[in-house]
Amino acid sequence: MSDSLITFLGIYFLTYFKFIAGPLLGSAAGYTVYETILVTVAGTMSSVFVFTLLGKKFKDFLKLRFSKKKPIFSKKNRTVVKLWKKYGEIGIALITPLVLTPIGGTLILVSFGTKKRRIYFHMLWSSTLWATFFSLTIDQILSIPLFQNLLG
Repeated sequence: MSDSLITFLGIYFLTYFKFIAGPLLGSAAGYTVYETILVTVAGTMSSVFVFTLLGKKFKDFLKLRFSKKKPIFSKKNRTVVKLWKKYGEIGIALITPLVLTPIGGTLILVSFGTKKRRIYFHMLWSSTLWATFFSLTIDQILSIPLFQNLLG
């Protein structure tokens, strides 16, 4: 396989788990803004599709595998419920690339009973928005002479 395909697949699979890896590594690999957005959104949406389809089963598996006597109303759970009540599906989708992972945001939406079609729609516009923002921002930051001198 060629180096460019291996690079693309590496970035693609990393964005399965961490969104910000796409814009950072895409820029480091010399991709254009459009290529960076494409690989980031493709990797993110792939994980959204997989974990939307397997979300309930995956969540049940994790419960069985790591079942400890945890309090139901932990600080983390209260924060998620508060966010859900205040902003709903749109709020979860909007913060997923920033705070959560694509998998985490998808599992939260699945656990609150959001329809798959709505999960796909909200995660698509959110990942496209943030991929565009981060790709353009990283390119602008790297064009500053100070950073060009620091990076070589």
